[in-house]
Amino acid sequence: MKNPGTLTKRQGLALLAIKQRGGALWRAYEMKESLRAIFAGDLEIDEVNEMLDHWCKRASRSRLSSFIRLSKTIRTHRDGILASIRLGVSNGRVEGLNTKVRSIIARSYGFHSAKATLALVMLACGPIDLKLPYERASLST
Repeated sequence: MKNPGTLTKRQGLALLAIKQRGGALWRAYEMKESLRAIFAGDLEIDEVNEMLDHWCKRASRSRLSSFIRLSKTIRTHRDGILASIRLGVSNGRVEGLNTKVRSIIARSYGFHSAKATLALVMLACGPIDLKLPYERASLST
């Protein structure tokens, strides 16, 4: 289901029925929402660290195989996750740009040269200006 703030009336009623019924589906929804709250971006790194510990313990005991597997994955990649939150870095922008470039390349099949494809990529994506986290921090001070 969608996030609680964007539910339609019908979806809200369905969620209420799931809550009243309880069970694995409701536990899974609660777990999803609590993890989403951890990564919302409005917490300090120490709070995220503590809440992530609590969430992983809860997920391990949840008897929901998907969440048990997810808690193991989070524990394995914990340092990278915390670094990503601390630095405010996400691979979302890079993945989006990569998808756009691949789409342009697919459309340019049959061009006579790679220069034409590169020109189309630069036209669509513009000059790409990447700032590393330490460069952004030095600019703000």
